[in-house]
Amino acid sequence: MRTDLHTTSPLTAVRNLGILAHVDAGKTTVTERILYVTGATHKRGEVHDGTTVTDFDSQERDRGITIFAAAVSCVWDGHRIHLIDTPGHVDFSDEVERSLRVLDGAVAVFDAVAGVEPQSESVWRQADRHGVPRIAFVNKLDRAGADLDTAVESIRERLHTVPLVVQLPIGQEDEFTGVVDLLRMRSLVWGAGRDTFEDGPVPDSLREEAQRRRRLLEEAVAELHPVALEEFCTESTVSAPTLAAALRDLTRSGEGVVVVCGSAYRNCGIEALLDAVGAYLPSPLDVPAVRGSLGGTVEERVADPTAPFSGLVFKVNSTATGRLTYLRVYSGTIQKGDVVLDAGAHRSERIGRILRVQADRHEEVDQAVAGDIVAVVGLKGARAGATLCTPTAPLVFEPPTVADPVVSVAVEARRSLDTGRLASAWARLVEEDPSLTVRTDPETGQTVLSGMGELHLEVAVEKIRRTHGLDVSVGRPQVAYRETVVRGVSGLVYRHVKQDGGAGQFAHVALDVEPLEAAVGAAGDKAGAHAGDFVFGSTVAGGRVPQEYVRAVEAGCRDALAEGPLGGHPVTGLRVTLTDGATHSKDSSEMAFRTAGRLALRAALRVGVMALLEPVAEVTVTVPDEAVGGVLGDLAARRGRVSGQAARAGTAVITATVPLAELFGYASRLRSRTQGRGSFTNRATGYALVPATVSDGMLSR
Repeated sequence: MRTDLHTTSPLTAVRNLGILAHVDAGKTTVTERILYVTGATHKRGEVHDGTTVTDFDSQERDRGITIFAAAVSCVWDGHRIHLIDTPGHVDFSDEVERSLRVLDGAVAVFDAVAGVEPQSESVWRQADRHGVPRIAFVNKLDRAGADLDTAVESIRERLHTVPLVVQLPIGQEDEFTGVVDLLRMRSLVWGAGRDTFEDGPVPDSLREEAQRRRRLLEEAVAELHPVALEEFCTESTVSAPTLAAALRDLTRSGEGVVVVCGSAYRNCGIEALLDAVGAYLPSPLDVPAVRGSLGGTVEERVADPTAPFSGLVFKVNSTATGRLTYLRVYSGTIQKGDVVLDAGAHRSERIGRILRVQADRHEEVDQAVAGDIVAVVGLKGARAGATLCTPTAPLVFEPPTVADPVVSVAVEARRSLDTGRLASAWARLVEEDPSLTVRTDPETGQTVLSGMGELHLEVAVEKIRRTHGLDVSVGRPQVAYRETVVRGVSGLVYRHVKQDGGAGQFAHVALDVEPLEAAVGAAGDKAGAHAGDFVFGSTVAGGRVPQEYVRAVEAGCRDALAEGPLGGHPVTGLRVTLTDGATHSKDSSEMAFRTAGRLALRAALRVGVMALLEPVAEVTVTVPDEAVGGVLGDLAARRGRVSGQAARAGTAVITATVPLAELFGYASRLRSRTQGRGSFTNRATGYALVPATVSDGMLSR
């Protein structure tokens, strides 16, 4: 049902959702068909033609993938839908993280041939962390080898959820033409033009199978929902209204996932998907009130347009017409000209204009209310993660987390005259993408750009070249190594005494340093280790070290984690315990104990046994059967550990864990080994110990 985009809807009819998927699962095509079916666009955009609404950036169109999260709006059957098309490539997972922080629901898109793929699993886990309810759309049922049941089984096994399939495909592969709605027991068949569908009875050839699957759906829902169970026990069946209500409850609680299917490219199944979005995904009123802190106390803000204004910035974008700040309004109302408070920075900002976003096109509106996702113009300093609120009712929301960078390259302007312009360009780029960091190497003086992967850095450098017209040179990528404790020390005593006139410094500490067992995996790997894997404790008794000095020792130890003794890499995966200490009545201070803590831990790390950690990735390689031997040999040469191998329609799918440093240039090598028919995807899985033979060679250089 097409509806005017400007229709005002109550909060119960608002849906804020994201489209999540592995790269090439058809996520952007799904978004394009949603816009077309709802009347928001009048021509179907195609990824291969570079005509999509959401992939509007020139690099996205050149590469054929989504790089930047894009927000669009549409209306369907009285529901106002704010939709964010998120990237599917692992290097841009931070865009997904920031988007999920402001969404109430999501549609997870799966390839009907491949099922759950590595990045599908990663974004699913991200949604789990944020508690975002989801429905699943099994796409590409028109492809050779497509199988709904196999895809659903992969959802059950790999995502550890309960898939609740509410549709049955009509036809297979090239003959796929529609679906059977198992709740209404009606068929939806799309015509040759694919712009409309016919709602009719279930075909005779599928009636028995449809009844069987309806029964399976009733049994699955009854196992999870008490009202459905009661009706099932008394009536031996579950009515369609009860099923619909139960599916809505199970989706919103996360106990089950409604599964619909279709082919976005052929425009089949999009209307039914939109109906499922309206029926099962929550409105802003159905999700828990958002929580913020104020002076150490927790305060809740409900989605009420009359409440004090509060919102979270999740994206900043610099355009030719100015700085756009993307905002989710959680409570209250904002209008043009309002003054809001950036609560974290304690700075007031004025709202210049409010824009309804349609990817790279914008429509000015007079106000935004609770539940809206809009862009505002006029904010000068608000960054991604900032909380904006009414100055008289301040609070701070928890910002989205930013992952640690894992790959770095040295970059510099080819012309010395461009150095200043390049510095300002980097500052603007880091403001837009918080997962990028830029620093100056203290030893070489080079500018070092760090990000989430090789492609992430390529895109950033290319954006500098295209947007700012700067010619830059790029060094070889380097990964972010870590150092960890293999064998610690006990009872290390350190005395810090300094007297150079006036008040002196005195601090006496004794430390135990040991590996943090929680960070060590079953195979001896540091599973997901990062700079936060550090635990500090104190067993000092009798007040020998006052509590404020204990906190100073902890701060000093954290200072020491910045550089390890092996190669100056950050240290992770250790537990430090302050066991004893002594003070001086005049010369002891927090600064003295902080210095003592830093120097003591550095001394302990030099005495203990340390090891290098390197980032590793799970790689999924798809190659022709005849190329398997060569690819396995190449993975072994890259220190890869093969964890699985499966056959799929004349190809082999190999899963392996490979050090990230060994994956640079792998795409070109794989193409040459498979005559261009091989492909691979990867996702970061954490850190692992570097073999001694490899680390010795690295440290000797």
